[in-house]
Amino acid sequence: MIAVITFKWSKPGYRSTFLPVHVNTLRRMVARHYPHPFRFICVTDDPAGLDPEIEHIPLWDDYSAISNPSWPSGPSCYRRLKVHSDWFADQIGRGTRMALIDLDVVITDDLTPIFHREEPFLMWETGNPSITHCASMVMARAGAHPEIWDTFDSKTSPRLATQDGRMKGSDQAWLYYVMRKQLAGWGTRHGVYSYRDHCVKQYQSKLPKGARMVIFHGRPDPWSYSALQASPWIHDHYY
Repeated sequence: MIAVITFKWSKPGYRSTFLPVHVNTLRRMVARHYPHPFRFICVTDDPAGLDPEIEHIPLWDDYSAISNPSWPSGPSCYRRLKVHSDWFADQIGRGTRMALIDLDVVITDDLTPIFHREEPFLMWETGNPSITHCASMVMARAGAHPEIWDTFDSKTSPRLATQDGRMKGSDQAWLYYVMRKQLAGWGTRHGVYSYRDHCVKQYQSKLPKGARMVIFHGRPDPWSYSALQASPWIHDHYY
């Protein structure tokens, strides 16, 4: 059984505010579009308001204070690396297939071809040559790659991943740095699209044919007024 895992924590001053309704909505979208048994887990600093079907794990503080080396005001998500640790594997069951998904996505069609992949490590392929991969969606088995967590050093690892020159960001740059030799992923050929780079720039804000998931990395969020006005199809899927 797959475990869909998402994160919700409070960061005052950040560009987006993530609420229980966003977690609950993501679980409902998965339930509508994945006709197989699954667990839904939220790692959070505040589980209040989550639907009873959602498991929750208390958010840890490890690496929470490291700034994003690519964009100082951007998201810093190094704490998410701990999902690849032996400790986390013990929490959810070693060997559990994990689909790590951000809250700012819209699911529009069957997730079976996306989730039923057996490659050891997958990360979303953005199609953007300046940032080729994004940790908005990652898949791996719990405990299979402890080196992601075990080799991370707060003083040297962010710089190493950034100086490598192939990736930007916080946790996604380190994931790419460590796993790039065995990296698989999803792109538009699998039905995974960027709202900003694909829907807006190439499809006049319309939903591309064959889309299964649209990822709203950066601005806007799928629940924002500007996105809902520009793309009425969001109303049909984000609930």
